[in-house]
Amino acid sequence: MYKDRGSKFIGYVYSITTEAAVKIHLETLKKKHYSARHWCYAWRLGVTAANVRYRVNDDGEPSNTAGQPIYGQILSKNLTNVLVVVVRYFGGTKLGVGGLITAYKTTAKLTLEEATIVEKTIDIHFQVNFEYKDLNKVMRIVKENNLTIISQKMELNCEYIFSVRKKEAIRIKTIFENLRCLKIKELSN
Repeated sequence: MYKDRGSKFIGYVYSITTEAAVKIHLETLKKKHYSARHWCYAWRLGVTAANVRYRVNDDGEPSNTAGQPIYGQILSKNLTNVLVVVVRYFGGTKLGVGGLITAYKTTAKLTLEEATIVEKTIDIHFQVNFEYKDLNKVMRIVKENNLTIISQKMELNCEYIFSVRKKEAIRIKTIFENLRCLKIKELSN
């Protein structure tokens, strides 16, 4: 919580994976803080430059005085799949553009500093199809490279779906392609 000239700013942070989750969290906060004046927020989703999406919302505050400073704090910590909401209870004194920017930025910063940040790897999923007689060759590669098998079908023709860290994906795919006794394809997550 941050206070300035009677106004109270309360920060919240949520881990999200969809835009629909944003709406749910905002509705919950509006019920919890029904007498607040503003529910300003910023969110960011995606992990690669090609699929990053974000939105900022000033919720009635002057343009770029709330959502953008909150988003700036998300960027400063290099976070994604996150929603930061700052709830404002108006204290009767106008803070001005500079005061609002400082208040929302500081609240977002304090909120993110208190949050537990979970680091996750970016994984690519592959599907490998092969004959049962080639199982040992495939398993050797899986074990030598510590690949995580997500699912498997063991029949006359076998199928493995496994995940690999993005930075290793090309190397692993090449190893499997060099076997020539199987088919490998990348799955979209």
